[in-house]
Amino acid sequence: MVDTMALLPAFFRPTRTTRRASHPAAPPQGDFEAVLDAPDEHLSPALVAAGRGEYREASALLAATRAAGRWEDRDRHTRRLAGFARCRPEWFEAWRAAAPGDPDAALVAAQLAVDRAWRSPARAELLREVSPLITAAARADDRDPVPWRIALDHARGSRAGHRYFEELWEAAVRRSPHHYGCHVAALRYLATFWHGSHRECFDFADRAAQDAPAGSLVQALPARAAFGYLTDDCGPEVPRERLDAAADRAVSLSARFPAATPGPAQMRNKLLYLLIRLGRWEDARAQLGLIGPYATSFPWERFSDDPLGQFLRLREGLLGSTSPTSLSALVRTPRRTPGGHRGRVPAADH
Repeated sequence: MVDTMALLPAFFRPTRTTRRASHPAAPPQGDFEAVLDAPDEHLSPALVAAGRGEYREASALLAATRAAGRWEDRDRHTRRLAGFARCRPEWFEAWRAAAPGDPDAALVAAQLAVDRAWRSPARAELLREVSPLITAAARADDRDPVPWRIALDHARGSRAGHRYFEELWEAAVRRSPHHYGCHVAALRYLATFWHGSHRECFDFADRAAQDAPAGSLVQALPARAAFGYLTDDCGPEVPRERLDAAADRAVSLSARFPAATPGPAQMRNKLLYLLIRLGRWEDARAQLGLIGPYATSFPWERFSDDPLGQFLRLREGLLGSTSPTSLSALVRTPRRTPGGHRGRVPAADH
């Protein structure tokens, strides 16, 4: 294996030990209808307006996140708006025509171009062609880390070399040292280019979480590394205590957010998967109460063509009498696509 410690010195430093976190238990709830990928109260009006062909709500939403430096919200909203524009482009084309220099429209344009290219068999070649859009988005507001997260995803998809990736990474963390999206992009780069290097991925994720504030989404990065390990089939074994420590960090983070809200839903759904795989049934049931009705496509679409149905089956099993063995089997093996690859990676979650 390539020596990742030498190649990416900015990523890795010695790892400290984490302690198991205590958390308040939330009562499991099973008497509500679940919804898939629900937008939050800020994004929902923008999507409704876009459905009518109007862009001003989306423009105002992203402008507000930029003015306030709410980069995590900006990243999440950009992904969803680009996803909507991929299916319903009229409102976005009107926005671009009316405000060609708008930095928020430029950001959505860059994300949309990467999303479209990602789905093509000629991904690497097409991604190289969209570089100018990412550059334009980055130049539009020098404070904004989100174009750099897009650039990091772009670099992974186009198979850019590690030195170029390091330059992008350093530029991203200068703008926002604890931006979750940029950290996820870096973790995925490591996992892609050094397939099976799960210990190195954990080293990066653990150190990033240790350096981040207690309420930062980066606290969930080790759980992301654990997900990568548990859905892979190669590389050395990761000790159980390291997987538990990753889950503990994410449990503590989840407890900081209000219960049954869409904002932290994907983090909580991913954590639910991890807890089920680890056989931590009480913690999994408590997490169901915090998730409430808010199912997310990722990670359940990795295991079923019907992600909402998969979530409902797991919820019913956790709250009913399904055996642990049967529950574990539902999340044990990522499904294979017709091309032979495990899982389906949506554009919104490259």
